[in-house]
Amino acid sequence: MEVQKSDKLVVKLDKTTSTNTELKLLQQQSPLPEGSVVMADFQTGGRGQAGNSWYSGRGKNLLLSLLLYPHNVKARDQFVISRVVSLVIKRVLDRHLEDVTIKWPNDIYWKDKKIAGILIENSLIGQHIDYTIVGIGLNVNEEDFPEQLPNPISMKQIVGAELDRDLLFTHLSNDLFELYQSLGRGEIDLIEQEYMQHLYRREGMHWFSDKGGRFKATIKSVLPSGHLLLTTFPDKEERVYAFKEVAFEVEEYEE
Repeated sequence: MEVQKSDKLVVKLDKTTSTNTELKLLQQQSPLPEGSVVMADFQTGGRGQAGNSWYSGRGKNLLLSLLLYPHNVKARDQFVISRVVSLVIKRVLDRHLEDVTIKWPNDIYWKDKKIAGILIENSLIGQHIDYTIVGIGLNVNEEDFPEQLPNPISMKQIVGAELDRDLLFTHLSNDLFELYQSLGRGEIDLIEQEYMQHLYRREGMHWFSDKGGRFKATIKSVLPSGHLLLTTFPDKEERVYAFKEVAFEVEEYEE
């Protein structure tokens, strides 16, 4: 384990169960400075949204958790933090790749493949956020994903060369605090607009499925709560979904 201390704590681990869990334990022991980070070369229990697991080969990818204190964000508006982090990862990837989008709620896609995932955990006090742990898994130099994963891809697989994980982290950290400061200035509307501009399958009609079956719809909006608002085709019914209540289907599906 390597620990660096300056104005924030940076912990670099060879191995851990989960960087989010590690950072949360440190924060509960004694409150840390904002921007403190736990990074790992390998996770034995990496987590994604809604209990999903996150695969990463040892020393191949960027696995980290970062601490924020977004005290100006009310608990009911906490999805804006997810928007910020999604946009930051896209900005970092845009330096190296084209065709990067944000798949609702906060997966990062290259074309139709997943290149990064985010797990955000908020500690609440009443109607406000006490602190936020932002977990990020970015596929950087992975070359061999397990067959059971549906659609993963790494930066190396796209560009054909290894990338510097430390440099990517520097860009990620710098871009995050730049956009995070705009959140502190109350520029939520601009963040929401940018998020919608880069949303996966934002334009046109696409296939979705819910507990009632498959249907075609367009994405109308993502609400401040984080719910997805769809308009169905051809009956133009508006439907609102929480995460895991609706799935994106392959475009080749035909009735």
